[in-house]
Amino acid sequence: MPSSPNLVALYTITRREVIRILRIWSQTLLPSAITMTLYFVIFGRMVGSRIGEIAPGIQYIDYIVPGLIMMAVITNSYGNISSSFFGAKFGRHVEEMLASPMPSWVILAGYVAGAMLRGLIVAAIVLAISLFFTHIHLYHPWITLLTVLLTSLVFSLAGFVNAVYAKKFDDIALVPTFVLTPLTYLGGVFYSVSALGSPWKEVSYANPILYMVNAFRYGLLGISDVPLGVAFVVMSGFAVVLTVVGMALLNRGIGLRS
Repeated sequence: MPSSPNLVALYTITRREVIRILRIWSQTLLPSAITMTLYFVIFGRMVGSRIGEIAPGIQYIDYIVPGLIMMAVITNSYGNISSSFFGAKFGRHVEEMLASPMPSWVILAGYVAGAMLRGLIVAAIVLAISLFFTHIHLYHPWITLLTVLLTSLVFSLAGFVNAVYAKKFDDIALVPTFVLTPLTYLGGVFYSVSALGSPWKEVSYANPILYMVNAFRYGLLGISDVPLGVAFVVMSGFAVVLTVVGMALLNRGIGLRS
């Protein structure tokens, strides 16, 4: 148990988030397992058997595994913190935290840590499910781990910003439905961006999820449609910007104090 007051507060918030995730596992973990299993059966087995190899020595089902894992990480990291923090805001718990001596970074870090943990758990579940359909060769373990951590961090922070500005529960679903879902499906999850023609190929490079999916695919399969260095610059840049925005919102109490 940490002894510093700030570490105690951070541990408490994170622990509460973890308990929440595990207590309602049928809502937080099970849906992704079922959905991704269906993706593997339909796209991996049925469609993939007709496509064959999408790259030398790489079957279509192998190619979509990294994309499906990242899809699960993105949706769960984003959804966890947006619903949890908005629930705290709706129940007036946030006002109590803001009135306490707890620094803003502790509040942000606690909620983000919980969301990232859910993203990592779901990533492990989806990876385990994929082993029933294909064999995964982990080419670059550290790149794989760093990519999933950065991606989970970025979308946890993005979900926090959404929760701060949301005024009702319906606002939580707007961004995932109209922004995240299209960007994810157009982010190279099911196809190689190199197969696209102009101007769609050039437009795809403006999608940040493309870089996350390809960096993770490079870690698992050793192939990528984008330079690895550029992918990490994009992910790190979004992480820094969203951290600054999140801290500014907490410090100013925008959308939090009534």
